Amino acid sequence: MKEITRLTSIHNPTIKKYLTLREKARERKKSKLFILEGKRELELALKGKYVIETLLYCSEIITFEEIIQLLNESASKPDILEISKAIYQKIVVRKTTEGIVAILKAKSHELDKLIIEHKNPLILVAESPEKPGNIGALLRTADAANLDAVLLANYKGDLYNPNIIRSSVGCVFNVSLGMGTTEEILSFLKDKNIPIYAAALTASENYDTINYRNASAIAVGTEATGLTKEFLKASEQNIIIPMGGEIDSMNVSVSAAIIIFEAKRQRGFF
Repeated sequence: MKEITRLTSIHNPTIKKYLTLREKARERKKSKLFILEGKRELELALKGKYVIETLLYCSEIITFEEIIQLLNESASKPDILEISKAIYQKIVVRKTTEGIVAILKAKSHELDKLIIEHKNPLILVAESPEKPGNIGALLRTADAANLDAVLLANYKGDLYNPNIIRSSVGCVFNVSLGMGTTEEILSFLKDKNIPIYAAALTASENYDTINYRNASAIAVGTEATGLTKEFLKASEQNIIIPMGGEIDSMNVSVSAAIIIFEAKRQRGFF
């Protein structure tokens, strides 16, 4: 472990780097670094084998001994910097983050690196997701249901957006994730003989009439336009959640959760 340095100025280069990474997706992608706040999120990142480059802690909130204990079983050997409470309060978004923020190295999520271990996997596919809050909620659901993987098709945003990390409560770190184009993901599922059940309004059967006990990929699209024709064409069966109100769709993360937990119910949950 490297020698501890105490930072007292908001203009310190490390603090500036942290703030730049917090605010600029382009810089996160270019540097392949991202930031997080909070002990719980950091614990999940370490469990997910993420590497910490720099850890900043406020000794008025958390002790150095607690930091060492947190890093005890980690392969990371980060720079550990002590920061004043004034600096800490200026750089965090959430006020209840246990006195810890960090800069970490991003992972790549190519499909050819994604390992599906189970014989009958249950997978969530989200095509062209847009809102960080929705992505975070989808990842929380995936973690709660212990899904085998989440596949993001044609995702144009930044997976390590602080809003995704925050809304996923750190689940982005411990869910198996794969990213690619629609064509790549359809090819990936076809090669592994995993049928697709596409949430759609047309040619659909009620979601609870489908057998999800075998390998299954549940696909959801955007709330505005739904899934593309490529997904609908590749679908084993389109599925729908019957609704009794005036609208014909729900929030994508809510819809996905309903279908996923029906699949988990059929499988005996856990």
